[in-house]
Amino acid sequence: MDRLPLPSVPWQLTGNHWLAIPCLHPGDAAIHRLGVLHRGARAALEFTGAAAQGREGAPLLRPHLVVDGTPARLGEAGIAWERALGWLPTFTCTVGPLLVRGMLFCPFGRDADMAGAVYTISIENRGSAARTVTLGIEALPGALVPRVRSPRSPVGALSAAVDGDLVVLDPAIVPGLAALALGADGAADVTLGADGTARVARTFLLRPGEREELAFYVAAGPERDGAVATSVAMRRRGWRWLLAATRDAIESLQQATGSESLDRLVNRNLLFAYFYGVGRALDDAHFYLVRSRAPWHPAGVTVRDWDALMMTLPAVQLADSGLARELLLRMCELHGYAPGRGVHYFDGTMFEPAYSLDGVAAYAVALERYIRQTNDDHLIDDPVVGDTLYAVHDELADRRHGELPLYATEVAPSGDVPPHPYTLHGNAMAAFALEVLRRTLDEETSRDVQDPEAVRAAMDRSFTRTENGKKRFCTALDLSGGEATDDDAVGSAAWLPLYEVVRGDDSTYKRTARALGTTPVESLAAMCARLMGPERAAVLEWLRRAPLDGGVAAQWVDADGRATANGGDAALAGLVAATVLLAVQQGEGSATAG
Repeated sequence: MDRLPLPSVPWQLTGNHWLAIPCLHPGDAAIHRLGVLHRGARAALEFTGAAAQGREGAPLLRPHLVVDGTPARLGEAGIAWERALGWLPTFTCTVGPLLVRGMLFCPFGRDADMAGAVYTISIENRGSAARTVTLGIEALPGALVPRVRSPRSPVGALSAAVDGDLVVLDPAIVPGLAALALGADGAADVTLGADGTARVARTFLLRPGEREELAFYVAAGPERDGAVATSVAMRRRGWRWLLAATRDAIESLQQATGSESLDRLVNRNLLFAYFYGVGRALDDAHFYLVRSRAPWHPAGVTVRDWDALMMTLPAVQLADSGLARELLLRMCELHGYAPGRGVHYFDGTMFEPAYSLDGVAAYAVALERYIRQTNDDHLIDDPVVGDTLYAVHDELADRRHGELPLYATEVAPSGDVPPHPYTLHGNAMAAFALEVLRRTLDEETSRDVQDPEAVRAAMDRSFTRTENGKKRFCTALDLSGGEATDDDAVGSAAWLPLYEVVRGDDSTYKRTARALGTTPVESLAAMCARLMGPERAAVLEWLRRAPLDGGVAAQWVDADGRATANGGDAALAGLVAATVLLAVQQGEGSATAG
């Protein structure tokens, strides 16, 4: 996978499962990009102002403020940002004697979950004279840009039109793909300029000591009528109710570690994985798992089995077991027909064929982890789960070595080709998966399932090496004399205790894990794996201090944990959240046992 540099702007971001807002400008609170998933296009559709009519860097939506007839720009005297509940960006700034506060949020929660966003702005007059204030949101000319991994040419220019008291941004494509509707909470003036800039605003007199609070709705739909209808529904429920419901729902997702700094790390990444690694398509309302909805990650909205099942799903499971169940079923339905066969578009269509043993085994491993955490063993009775597990069994049987109970792969979980086809990590996952298959398949088929203990015994014989009287594992073999100790950046040997191949206090494992710890820090996934080993405390402290990419996971980092490339990695954010919480729990268990 290519390494993409981080964006030059340290964007604020938020979103819900319908709408991703990854580009809220920290300098003036303007929205530069909004994204939705569209199954029919097999892509993210992004409303952007940057590509419109050569206006490079132009926003799509921005606050509009006029004081006593003079236009004012937010942030000219500085602007301070905070994140309410770790997810809702809020800002404070001053414009002369006026104190301006704002918040952008995407409604979430029961009866609040909609394809839209709410921009609330309050203005307080701290001066000694009354001010005439016009406050609103401007919609600038823009474009609708499809993106799978990289942006394509715009499918249409966003032309603004006035529809009653709303502004509609519509690419005028037949059939429709996506449209936006912009409106105010209450009466407002709606105007459309000759340059195509539209505005929804209200003018009021603000006396000394008075405070006025306005809200604006941004609604998305698969075409303009749907966007207008969503706007009407948001206005009917009211922004205060939507905000209260959103706060309650986000609070219910959050986890506690007993450490304030680790809580911030876990919950920031958990929420990012929950909303940017999972999305609902605008055109069919179903959930889909993707690598990341952030536009600066090179994997985009494609997905591989291991990423979805072993990185994103465990984090979702911590916060929302009901959604985790639905996502596990969706993975089986869309991708389980060909487990481990490669990278897919989010709807299950093949994107890049590349067989992954780890991806095959991930279905059984994820199912077992879900059942252990939720005690919901009825899931295995679902026909689509059963079909997937039989497909996993068939795939494993086809990849077994002719003489030894070991299994080959084409690519590792990172997507890289391993130095040899028989990998330590892949076979550890295969052994765990075989254990699950023996318990879940029908009696006749289960008799043909390879004994997992035979696989673990073969791993011990084949992958163990003795150097200076001390044992350690190699990471890959060709079973013809070739071997390697290079560790995969994602499918690390440090994960072995997670698959119950060895205990974390096993001397061979600890020696292997310590050797991995001597390599320079570069991969954040590899650092997460080291949380399973003897360096748990040191790695937790490193993660506690790591800046990452604005606090969320990036694929590549420097020695201090600062993102260097492939930021906004939503699936990896899930791995960070789930693994840190697991490491804290294991540390507490060890302390109790001690």
